[in-house]
Amino acid sequence: MFVRPRDVARLGLMASAAIVLFAFESLVPKPLPWMKLGLGNLPVLVALVSFGGGPALAVSAIKLVVGGLLSGGFAGPAFVIGGGAGLASWLVMVAVRRMGGLFSVVGLSIWGALAHQLSQLVLAAGYIGHSGLFALLPLALFSALVSGGAIGLLAWWTLGQLEKIGWLDQGQL
Repeated sequence: MFVRPRDVARLGLMASAAIVLFAFESLVPKPLPWMKLGLGNLPVLVALVSFGGGPALAVSAIKLVVGGLLSGGFAGPAFVIGGGAGLASWLVMVAVRRMGGLFSVVGLSIWGALAHQLSQLVLAAGYIGHSGLFALLPLALFSALVSGGAIGLLAWWTLGQLEKIGWLDQGQL
């Protein structure tokens, strides 16, 4: 597939936005160490809906690597667990998107958040070798519904604004 320079520039802007949102969110206090809204995933979701799975994975990978370098946690346990959960989330969102428009961008976001939380618990439990973390499953699922819904609504609004200003090609959504 031929990629236009304009699309590369737009994906670069999305990756930059993902990094900035990730860094900003790291400054906000969290109710629990792993629990956050996931603002850095907003550009990933917009890239998925606008450009497809491959470009969204690139935006996510750039966010993960640069965010890991900025936070000082590159290649540490949280980086590996978060990266694995991010990959699982991407896989689920791509699979759900291929179901032919069965879910809106809000639904995609919720599916991605659920996959992220579940895989994060599985990876963390495997890392520490204790299944007691699964006691957090109800809280993790509730968190996924709230954060996935919020990010999905923000993505829906963002995509509408991008379409209004002509940033997205006709029929791209």
